[in-house]
Amino acid sequence: MDATRVDELLEKLDGSGSQAESSAAAELRQLGLEFPRLLLRKFQSAKAWRERASCVTYALKYARESEDAIALGRQAVKDKSRPVRYHGSMLLACSLRKDVLPDLDSALRALGAGQGEDDIRAAIDAIENQNHNYFVDRKHTGKMFLNIE
Repeated sequence: MDATRVDELLEKLDGSGSQAESSAAAELRQLGLEFPRLLLRKFQSAKAWRERASCVTYALKYARESEDAIALGRQAVKDKSRPVRYHGSMLLACSLRKDVLPDLDSALRALGAGQGEDDIRAAIDAIENQNHNYFVDRKHTGKMFLNIE
């Protein structure tokens, strides 16, 4: 896929939830581990929170295999937008990587008792217990699951 086509497809990742966005992401997934790198680049230049949230959402699938996805999650948990922080927390929870705990602790301290504190705490809990489902199953009932496709 040439660079022009990649740029055209990345432009469609606008957070609208449209069929065009979904189709663009599906085509970009063909790039394998290059896709999270592109998402990180787009995230860093995106002005709109919906675009940033979209980048994090599409990077979730790569949370356990891509350093770029982890870098994206680390930046997202510090974002000014609560939806972006939520998706960043979810991404880091899915990674189950203990080396991101300091990033989550730092984001928690910076946020204080603000909106989204519970999401960051849920990500920490999921990682400490090595169970990504705990991000959504916050009471550890075993009845809720987080499936990423």
